[in-house]
Amino acid sequence: MRTRAKICGITRIEDVHAVVNAGADAIGLVFYPPSPRAVHTEQAQALVAVLPPYVQVVGLFVNSSQQEIEQIVARVPLDILQFHGDESPETCQQIGDAVGRRWYKAIQVKPDLDLKTEIERFQHAGASAILLDAWHPDLKGGTGHSFDWQQFPKMNLPLILAGGLNPDNIQQAIQTTQAYAVDVSGGVEAAKGIKDQHLIERFMQGVHCGSAK
Repeated sequence: MRTRAKICGITRIEDVHAVVNAGADAIGLVFYPPSPRAVHTEQAQALVAVLPPYVQVVGLFVNSSQQEIEQIVARVPLDILQFHGDESPETCQQIGDAVGRRWYKAIQVKPDLDLKTEIERFQHAGASAILLDAWHPDLKGGTGHSFDWQQFPKMNLPLILAGGLNPDNIQQAIQTTQAYAVDVSGGVEAAKGIKDQHLIERFMQGVHCGSAK
């Protein structure tokens, strides 16, 4: 099975084109104002408007209210929600049902976390997948750090690998974890929120090579 790939933190139309041309499966739009990669509704609409079919749009939210997410989903055609804050399984399930979207939860791999139990909590609430990211005491993703890939579990649920991925390590990351999908942001950037077409192309080449082994 080939590994899917999402390029997150897209802010520019030219970066959408670069992602599509490189063969990624999804783009990520960040609806979290403190992030340097955040987009507003009108900007998100313009980005989605140039996407061709079969490339999905993931909306990333951090502790957003149901009302906030409903307002965005009403204006931006998101395919799936990514909860990247401290949301409980019940909150994720409630919001997903309310807006009629599939969802998955990002879990930071803390040293003392019972990872399988935590994954199962969200799986039972209806998560379509789980994203595993590096832990940081202050930042909600986009840290540029990775966790020990040997900790990546085997579960009967699609698992997405994130955290510190880049063109130089993505092939090894896939071969080590056998992740269903990978998620990159800072590892393919020239600056925060500004993607580098060459890095995206190299990253996707690594994804394809890693999947082929």
